[in-house]
Amino acid sequence: MNRFWWSAGLAAVLACGLVPSGFADEDTDAFARQRELMVKNTIEMRDITDPLTLQAMRSVERHKFVETNMERMAYADRPLPIGYGQTISQPYIVAAMTEMLQVKEGDVVLELGAGSGYQAAVLAEFVGHVYTIEIVPELAKIAGDRLAELGYDNVTVKAGDGYFGWEEHAPFDGIIVTAAATHIPPPLVEQLKPGARMVIPVGPPMQVQNLMIVEKQEDGTVVQRSVMPVRFVPLTGER
Repeated sequence: MNRFWWSAGLAAVLACGLVPSGFADEDTDAFARQRELMVKNTIEMRDITDPLTLQAMRSVERHKFVETNMERMAYADRPLPIGYGQTISQPYIVAAMTEMLQVKEGDVVLELGAGSGYQAAVLAEFVGHVYTIEIVPELAKIAGDRLAELGYDNVTVKAGDGYFGWEEHAPFDGIIVTAAATHIPPPLVEQLKPGARMVIPVGPPMQVQNLMIVEKQEDGTVVQRSVMPVRFVPLTGER
């Protein structure tokens, strides 16, 4: 259920040489160099400053979360197909949503839309635990197996409809939704801790949506604001 968002500067970013060619699987140094360029040229230069987010983006090997024939494009700032009609989000939007969530070390986060597992891995670099739900069973298994193989033992993946959240592990210090909803799901708001945030794209399917920050105040009231236009695949399921 990963999705995409195209920035106005995408063509310039690609022109910076972020699409390497001729990578061998074992060329980890080359991938590391491209990952550093990705952070410097497409994330830091666009005002992402949170140290935890930047370190996570430098650490997570995005090429291990894409299909083999897409590895050479893994560090370009663009979405890539991951099968089952879904995509892995572009690095900038992953970093932006992670920073907006304002979670910290030790926090417990809920993600809706595990996709290939990349966003969960970025969060798992510094939070205490990530619970992530993927509605496509095949993708849920792939993401779970991949994250376990890469040593992310602080991520739990399940197949299911994320609209209703994961009440068993609530309340959460943050909720991140990586598919566009037509409205903000009330069960997710209920499962936020007071003082916590949800980051979610809201709007019509397959059109431009608004990336929203939904914050539950200490007294339980909810404040929401629109941050930027995005385009995500729709949230699917019973609702």
